[in-house]
Amino acid sequence: MSNVAAAKSANGNGGKTFFGHPKGLQTLFFTEMWERFSYYGMRAFLVVYISTAASKGGLGETAVTAGIFYGLYGSSIYLMSLPGGWIADRFIGQRMAVLVGGVIIMFGHIALAIPSYETFLLGLGLLVVGTGLLKPNVSTIVGQLYDKNDPRRDAGYTIYYMGINIGAFAAPIVCGFLAQSEIFRHFLAGGTVTAYVPLAGLELLSFSGPGIDPNNAWHFGFGAAAVGMLAGVIQFVFGWKYLGDAGAPPDRAKLAQGTPLPTPAWIIAGVGAAVVALATYLIFDGSGVNKSTIADAFGVGLGVISVCLFAIMYWYVARDADERRRVLAMMVLFLGCLSFFGLFEQAGSTLSLFAEEKVHRELLIDFPSSYYQFLNAAYVIMFAPVFAAIWVFLARKGREPTSVTKFSIGMVITALSFAVLLPPLLGPIARGEQISGLWLFAYYLVITWAELCISPVGLSTMNKLAPDRLAGFVMGIWFLATSVGYYIAGRAEEKVGSLAHKLDLHPQAGLFYLLILFALIIAVVLYLFAGPVKRMLAADAKAT
Repeated sequence: MSNVAAAKSANGNGGKTFFGHPKGLQTLFFTEMWERFSYYGMRAFLVVYISTAASKGGLGETAVTAGIFYGLYGSSIYLMSLPGGWIADRFIGQRMAVLVGGVIIMFGHIALAIPSYETFLLGLGLLVVGTGLLKPNVSTIVGQLYDKNDPRRDAGYTIYYMGINIGAFAAPIVCGFLAQSEIFRHFLAGGTVTAYVPLAGLELLSFSGPGIDPNNAWHFGFGAAAVGMLAGVIQFVFGWKYLGDAGAPPDRAKLAQGTPLPTPAWIIAGVGAAVVALATYLIFDGSGVNKSTIADAFGVGLGVISVCLFAIMYWYVARDADERRRVLAMMVLFLGCLSFFGLFEQAGSTLSLFAEEKVHRELLIDFPSSYYQFLNAAYVIMFAPVFAAIWVFLARKGREPTSVTKFSIGMVITALSFAVLLPPLLGPIARGEQISGLWLFAYYLVITWAELCISPVGLSTMNKLAPDRLAGFVMGIWFLATSVGYYIAGRAEEKVGSLAHKLDLHPQAGLFYLLILFALIIAVVLYLFAGPVKRMLAADAKAT
């Protein structure tokens, strides 16, 4: 199919475009924007809510337990991308999976907005199922808008990635304000809030609050996330017509040509999934079993699933040497992805508590810890066009790094981002003082540069590597790597912190020393693999 024909097919509207791209990209842009608004809105304060005393409206758990909750919840969300992608590929198509997933996510946030422990657990469970259906499939549809060789594909993913980050930018401010702001808590308690014209001092509006317990503010934050997902579902329904054939239900005749998986493969994968499911149930059920032990079992299950997945993909799913080389390339990207997100997602766990406990709340205005979560998205919006321009410039010069080399560069930059926090950790924090929030502004700037070398590059590359019949499932593999990364992030506070203590490292900076070391080791490993992967993909291109 030609590029023009592919674009028309994807648009389904006679050739209208969205910034020179298929019109369907607009639908997916805003769907993902609102889904990420709902996700990052609650993520901004989730760990703080779990670890806040019950007398202040939180769950009253320890910081370690909050990290376990965060790690297993985030990990489960992305782990569900595997069955979510498979269901779409085999049965309902990506479009229907996105719609159903969005509705389930909305009800999950509604459950979180109801102040009880049982609805909190129900809400997390619904979010896991809904995101597993929506997340891998909306990313897959983006790739299906383009012909395989359409030069606009990477740029299309960059625009799509901007939509993600616009939602992630607004969410912590809106949801964080409702959940943590002293102004909103004062309003809920029956206080009066007045809006003024800046500088002129003119009073515009004055509101008196309803006079309810201000500790319920957390649940208003969750409720705002539900409203965001509702907006995403509505616009996806209205924009459905622009998707053309992209994300349509699968062709059953083509699916029948695939090689069926052997019974042992299903048994091994099923055992791994059962371990993960049981561990998740016991953690969220609040049973008397040690949560750390259960979380360890969850990690074992994740490892079993990951190893079995690639063994199955290589030996049974791949149809020829070309597809087996693609699987090997996916394994390298998988390693880079899980390593990066294991460090990057410290933002929602370790660094969320860091901002709550070790950073001044005053930064020109009252600045709750959840507000810092918007920085990453703001920097992505600012620098994504810059990085896209850099890759295009280098490509024209014939010097653009390969995908794996970009991953390696990203891991070096990740190490630098944690190094940014070493001066305050070794100085004022070690003396028991709080620091300026500007240190976190600097940290998020550098970690965003790392993200732009890895996340959009990985999404695009995995989509290119995926055979058409496995498009959703392969995107699920990418999110499985993200799942493992979330697990690592949630366990770092306990496991890596404990190792730093055993090694007698600095009590404040020891955790960060080990995170920096890990990032640099992975950067070296990825750099060594960059050449072999490049040669494998070159062999594929030659065969094609």
